[in-house]
Amino acid sequence: MDSMANIKIVTDSSAGLTEEEIKQYDITIIPLTVMIDDTIYVEHENITNDEFIDKMLTSKTLPKTSQPPVGKFVDVFNELGADGSQILSINMTETISGTVHSAEQAATLSSSDVTVIDSQTTDRDLAFQVIAAAKKAQTGADMQAVIAETEFVRDHSFLYMGVMTLDNIVKGGRLHPVAGAITNFLNIKLVLEVTDGKIKILSKGRGNKSVKKFFQGVLADMQSLENIQQIGISYVTESELITELVNQIKQAFPTVPFVFRKTTPIIATHAGEGAFALMYYNDPR
Repeated sequence: MDSMANIKIVTDSSAGLTEEEIKQYDITIIPLTVMIDDTIYVEHENITNDEFIDKMLTSKTLPKTSQPPVGKFVDVFNELGADGSQILSINMTETISGTVHSAEQAATLSSSDVTVIDSQTTDRDLAFQVIAAAKKAQTGADMQAVIAETEFVRDHSFLYMGVMTLDNIVKGGRLHPVAGAITNFLNIKLVLEVTDGKIKILSKGRGNKSVKKFFQGVLADMQSLENIQQIGISYVTESELITELVNQIKQAFPTVPFVFRKTTPIIATHAGEGAFALMYYNDPR
């Protein structure tokens, strides 16, 4: 294959990729940094998802996450494009982080030919797009075709998240603290959907029952689909509810690739203890 026709795929460390996938598809990860009680860690480099969550649960203050600096993207883009390759950077939704804007700025400063897209999602749902892009690029497809494939996957993927405590959302300033105090007192649980780059509240109820009921509905929807390609569950801390859901998915979709893993620091920070997300990609073609 002509090296000039090569398209290299870049994403950020919020993407729920396995180490095997990163190697197999030759994906470059640009890490976010996270600060816990005045110590700075670099995701994917000197802190694992497991270590981060343990530290988060015992930290005095809510961890602070920060997007990669523009210069980091520029360096990576320049290096990857030095052989004439084009670069596609697929990043998490701007609703959660300004990472995609750092990438866009870097693309204008880089000497390489870089295209940046907002995945409008994150976690394993972002990984679905990144893997699809990498597979398409490996066939020698041009940039337009690779982007079209990525967008197709985006439009046929779903992310539903159960939020089991509002502590982190309140501390992170995403809900007014008073509202948080009241809702926690009432044991309110939320189900959120990330779609079109927006976070929507789909369900709000007391106790685990409402969350469980919602996810049983999602499972039923999934079973009505013909061609689910990928399923992921990411979580902050395990619970009976999550274990049960995982077992149901394995039974209902024994042959569908399924990745079950601890989520990344940025998602854990926003979502809080006990949170989890169910993500899937269905290909109706």
